[in-house]
Amino acid sequence: MSSKAIYTSLLRPPVLHILRAAGFHATKPAVLDALVDLTARYLSLLAANSAAHAQENHNDLILTVTDVRMALQDVGALWPQRSAMEEDLMGEEDMRGIDNFVKWMVGAEHQEIRRVAGLIETEVPLPGIDEPTGREDFLTALKRKHNKTGESSRFQGTVLGTTAEEKPIRIEGGPVEILQDWGKRLRKTSMKEDTPSSQEPSSAPTSSTGSPLTPI
Repeated sequence: MSSKAIYTSLLRPPVLHILRAAGFHATKPAVLDALVDLTARYLSLLAANSAAHAQENHNDLILTVTDVRMALQDVGALWPQRSAMEEDLMGEEDMRGIDNFVKWMVGAEHQEIRRVAGLIETEVPLPGIDEPTGREDFLTALKRKHNKTGESSRFQGTVLGTTAEEKPIRIEGGPVEILQDWGKRLRKTSMKEDTPSSQEPSSAPTSSTGSPLTPI
């Protein structure tokens, strides 16, 4: 399975939960695929714009709240919003778009999806989970449900877990024991072959006595 198919499959449950929290109880597969594709495109655009603003504002890719806010403004999530020139003329920053966005996010209409996302405390079991999870998101609760052994290493090194630690690969029967050392040895050999010799032969013809002839 390609990485695009994996991430599309991982995006389906959140979209389904958003639809269910909004009051929908069923949908056609084609409609769900279209919504998943739109969600992926929107998130990709938001991430790309955030990275672009981070590069312009502080010349690195470490995102700040300001970078994300500017990206949200680019995609039209913050409205109404005056332009930077209008804010300079009026002498104050327009906070209406941010205030409306915060009210929309923490409003009563989104309480159910915030519960599924683990942003608020709950005593009601999540969909597909048999017992209450407290302040825990759906994916974490689902992983805990299917991981009967309680070992977090089951998902390590996958898109659902933490990054796996790099371990040295042992080589048996060779001059080196670790694959990294083999790579260093090959690089040293390549550097020696590319280094020109300090004593290059002279291209000038020599006489019978061995002394070089004076070029005419």
